[in-house]
Amino acid sequence: MVDKKPSKGPWPTPPFDPRFPNQNQTRNCYQNFLDYHRCMKKMNRRGKSAQPCEYFFHVYHSLCPISWVERWTEQIKSGTFPGKI
Repeated sequence: MVDKKPSKGPWPTPPFDPRFPNQNQTRNCYQNFLDYHRCMKKMNRRGKSAQPCEYFFHVYHSLCPISWVERWTEQIKSGTFPGKI
C-alpha cells in the first residue's frame, strides 16, 4: 500500500460525521486512515479500481497532522502498526 499525494481538484473540508460529534477529531482522523487502508487492501485483492477509497484519503489528509500519517505509514511498512487493517 503506497501512500500517494492528494489529487488535484476542489476538495472541501470533510462533511460532518455523526460518529464523531465532538470538537476533537482525533478518532475521526484515525478511523478514516484505517478505512482508507482497508479499502485499498480490499480493492487490490479484488483487482478493482481504488477510486472509491479516495474519499477516505482526502478526509484523513484533511484532518490528520502529517507527522501522524508519516509515523503510521512507517509502522505499516515495518509491521508494527497497532490498528487492524
